Amino acid sequence: MNYQWDWALLLRDPYLGWLLDGVKWTAAISMTAFGLALMLGIGVGILRTVDSHRLRAIGGTYVQLFRSVPLLVQLFLWYYVVPEILPDGVGFWLKRELPLPEFWTTSVGLGLFMSARIAEQTRAALNAAGRGLRQAALSQGFAPAQIYRYLLVPVAFRYALPPFTSELLNTVKNSSLALTIGMLELTGQSRQIEAYTFHGIEAFTAATLIYMALSLLAIAASRRLEKTFQIPGMLAERP
Repeated sequence: MNYQWDWALLLRDPYLGWLLDGVKWTAAISMTAFGLALMLGIGVGILRTVDSHRLRAIGGTYVQLFRSVPLLVQLFLWYYVVPEILPDGVGFWLKRELPLPEFWTTSVGLGLFMSARIAEQTRAALNAAGRGLRQAALSQGFAPAQIYRYLLVPVAFRYALPPFTSELLNTVKNSSLALTIGMLELTGQSRQIEAYTFHGIEAFTAATLIYMALSLLAIAASRRLEKTFQIPGMLAERP
């Protein structure tokens, strides 16, 4: 039996609308999750480099907790298990009254998972900034908080931009797991088109090209940021 190609169906209603909705939700999940991951990851990464053994242990425990459990398992735990073990009022609100619970569950779960990876990259970037910079600042009378605020974090941010870009791309790709808890983002909408039309090749080809376009946009934005914030003489320039 020969397969009957029908690429034009992707431009017909309602399938085009489904794809556009999928792109919208993929972008919304990715940006929300990555914003949360950056805030938590940078904070935990800083904890991993401070002098306090207790704070370093807290940061290490956080990283191991969220990095060691597969993302799919974490999403299932947040969506199906956590509301059941919380007090009745809170659990009912999460399951029934919270607007778009699938969206928020995916965004928070994905953000926590990615924050553990960003924390380790932040730690590596802070260490790459150099012990000499810290010692020079101490000799000038800077307090530890001032050293991080004015010296280590700004320099480390420039080192961390390329790996942060990789994590943004991973966040976009990992958002596809949202379909497992009922969120129809880009991959979920592609599966819905396949179920209605039996033209899965066309639907998933379109999804693949859209994911590639989103990735290229993220890479272009990252390279622009790298050039904008580059410190002459400290970081190698991209060819």
